[in-house]
Amino acid sequence: MPGPGSSVLHRSLIVAVVLALLTGLAGLVAFLTREDTRTTAERESVPETRQSAPSAPAPVKVPKGGQVAAPVSTSDPVEFAKAAAKVLWSYDTRRLSQPEHIAGLKRWMTTDKKYADWSSVADLVPDPVLWSRMSDQDQYATATVGEGHFPQAFKTALAADPGAITDAYIYAVTVTGRQSITWTGSDQGTGAEARSSTLAVQCRPNRDCRLAAVLPTTAP
Repeated sequence: MPGPGSSVLHRSLIVAVVLALLTGLAGLVAFLTREDTRTTAERESVPETRQSAPSAPAPVKVPKGGQVAAPVSTSDPVEFAKAAAKVLWSYDTRRLSQPEHIAGLKRWMTTDKKYADWSSVADLVPDPVLWSRMSDQDQYATATVGEGHFPQAFKTALAADPGAITDAYIYAVTVTGRQSITWTGSDQGTGAEARSSTLAVQCRPNRDCRLAAVLPTTAP
């Protein structure tokens, strides 16, 4: 399993590839020197918790069956990103354990290890302890996707240098939608909120698209 330093390098590489197309060198430098630099430094010194088991594992309910939706078969990065966003914004602690949910999401990832930033996806999933508490309340989330598009800066940069993408074949796609959450128990209720994410999607020629990363900021 890659260490935290390797994870940071993967994320930096993917962000660099996409943002070089999005904003050019000047924008990339500005991005990499933003306030999140402090967070990156902390990640280098503190082990990732999403991939490691907690010191005192919490009991997990036996799942009732079901699985995360399989990756869609398409070479269209926008269509793939919309489907991936819906999966990323959805979960069901009634049917799946946290490891099973994680395993389902991994199927959406590119196998190109040079560009696959699994940590950016795993960070979106509640840790095993929190997942267990959510399961106690039968919590689940569903998502609806409104639209997906290439950020304008990405389209502009790609039009200026079409060959820039032919190494990694990674596209930036911004997806908007809505997530609804339901839970039971003494405080039974529902909640909903608008969601938007910019995904890095790898679509090599003659292959189905796969997810490379979830970018730390949403590009308009």
